[in-house]
Amino acid sequence: MKLHQSGPSGINTFTGYGDGFVLVNGQRHDGSLIVLPERVQPWGAASFDALTAADLEVLTGLDSEVLLLGTGPQLRFPRAELWRPISRTLAEARVGLEVMDAQAACRTYNILVAEGRKVAAALLPT
Repeated sequence: MKLHQSGPSGINTFTGYGDGFVLVNGQRHDGSLIVLPERVQPWGAASFDALTAADLEVLTGLDSEVLLLGTGPQLRFPRAELWRPISRTLAEARVGLEVMDAQAACRTYNILVAEGRKVAAALLPT
């Protein structure tokens, strides 16, 4: 699906997505990645099923107000033993955390970044 850019220029936005990929500012990205308004970076998480505590720990240092975790084509929550520590750390840092499928995370990110919010999206392709 193609998304239309309606936010400020010079800011990273999702311009499309499909099965196992996203487009950021028209550039295709396959695999896991983290998108913030000012940068796009690869994320070492191999897949949802292979998530580790170290994969999630990376998300605590993104300097955002809201963190969106896109879990691939469907909404899934990480195992509790992985999820509890990161959710506690982010809550203590006053960072909002939302889990959703990757397509919803792309759309939500674009809305929040257009509002000028400090948002980060961490996306898993599968």
